[in-house]
Amino acid sequence: MAAPAEPGHSPGFKKPPALLRLKRKRPVRRSDPAAAAEAAAAPAPRGSAAARRRNPFSSLDNAPRRAAAAPQPPTAAPAGGDPSAVPFWQFLEPACEEKPPGRAEPAESSDILALSQDLHSPLAAPKAPSSPRQEFPADWSIKTRVLFMSSQPFTWAEHLKGQEEAQGVAQHCRAAEASLPRSVQEPRLCTELRCAFQQSLLYWLHPSLPWLPLFPRLGADRSMAGKACPWAQDEALQQVLMSDWSVSFTSLYQLLRARLCPYFYVCSAQFSVLFRAAGLAGSAEPTAAIAPTTRGLRHAMRSEGIEFSLPLLEESGARKQKNSEESLETETAEGLRAGSSVEDTGEPAPSDDDDDDGNFSWLEEMGVQGKVKKPDTISIQLRKEKHEVQVDHRPESLVLVRGSHTFRLLNFLISCRSLVAVAGPQAGLPPTLLSPVPFRGGTLQTLKARTASGRARVPGGFEDVFSLEVLGPVLPHALHALTLLLGPAQRGSFRALLSPHEPSAAFNTRPGPPQEDGQQELPACGLHPRTLEQLRQCPTLGKSSLRLLEMKDYSYTWKA
Repeated sequence: MAAPAEPGHSPGFKKPPALLRLKRKRPVRRSDPAAAAEAAAAPAPRGSAAARRRNPFSSLDNAPRRAAAAPQPPTAAPAGGDPSAVPFWQFLEPACEEKPPGRAEPAESSDILALSQDLHSPLAAPKAPSSPRQEFPADWSIKTRVLFMSSQPFTWAEHLKGQEEAQGVAQHCRAAEASLPRSVQEPRLCTELRCAFQQSLLYWLHPSLPWLPLFPRLGADRSMAGKACPWAQDEALQQVLMSDWSVSFTSLYQLLRARLCPYFYVCSAQFSVLFRAAGLAGSAEPTAAIAPTTRGLRHAMRSEGIEFSLPLLEESGARKQKNSEESLETETAEGLRAGSSVEDTGEPAPSDDDDDDGNFSWLEEMGVQGKVKKPDTISIQLRKEKHEVQVDHRPESLVLVRGSHTFRLLNFLISCRSLVAVAGPQAGLPPTLLSPVPFRGGTLQTLKARTASGRARVPGGFEDVFSLEVLGPVLPHALHALTLLLGPAQRGSFRALLSPHEPSAAFNTRPGPPQEDGQQELPACGLHPRTLEQLRQCPTLGKSSLRLLEMKDYSYTWKA
């Protein structure tokens, strides 16, 4: 039934009361086949106007009928599972791609492991995976996040009892070793496993300011902005904080010299320092690595009599020198074959250093000494050190200090004014000290761990995938301790995605050739014997760090 046309309204316009009456009659009209056929054959009242724009109050005769639309084939449910259990990211399509109706699922499977790798992998392409080995190389970089994934659940890492947490803290303070079988049949009921897990999450920190994120410190101004910093404008409070920090720093170094602390980190707003005890990283004497550095910092260290080396820069220079010597030999051989030699000239090749020695006698010979402006001494020195300045704030600026010069570095850092920021959110805040063992003024902290589960698509259906995420400054010993627990608990099969603190990746640089007496005894350093044996080895990762670690059948493969 159509409403009569009124002046000022189009013939096809329907008033709301008329539309409601049509909706009431809709089920009756559909139940009658003859009425449906007549309605389908009847011409539209508005004619060609309905094709241009559809009236929102038009009758059903003017609207496209659903019966004429092509039927859509139902989406196939996954074999052996509920369609609601499909992960949400599998339904996401690119914005520029038109998905045809009823398109079949792609043959290539993309599981949750590949998705996590795409989301959290670094921009730099990792190297090819290594061959399976019983142990992975030592990684001296600090991890900000570690994601473990396995087909076995991580229920043993959930809801630790108060007694288990207390036992884990006691084992950490007493440096007790957890002995676990090769495979744990019921991980959730294994008290030793749960206590050892709590033990592996503990580390020591100074200073302790719960409302401030104290790691990382490099580039952390944005995360600290807006936080309460009462010492920023109070010099007396800054001196108290710095005095307390100096006591804790000295305590850690004394523990390191006594071989009671294997290593510790000093993280400031400008650079980070890694102190290692004698016997670690293939060195028979204590070492300290600083990265990244600047020309000003290195000049200040030289002024204090601290001897150091630039391993990455020296390695690059040696490589360039070797390549230049090979190219010179090739050019000399070609010159001899052509009948000419460098020796025939009788003059050495010109060098840029001859012009940089400050000798401008050639200006007097030309008679223009007073008319030409000479470069000052600073400009000459900067030109000589241009290669050294170019590596500032880069991994190649890593500085390595050895032996007794580490004690001079200790005194230098305590009195160094640039160690503490003078402006910004970190103004007046002492550097962060991270250690695996207790020290004077240190505070016991716990890494954050949480578990999750999901479903991954595999050929023929879906399977459950479980994950364990560890957040915080994951130190080298903590990463190895966690892998020692996950091997028996996950039946020798798991995968780990590692997110390192990029400036600390340079600490994987080899301090030098292995020394014969480098195997120093560190019996009471508080680490597991297998962890200590791993940290003894010379670093092999260079200025990179581990990105992916996988265990299959109790054998490791990794990518850096």
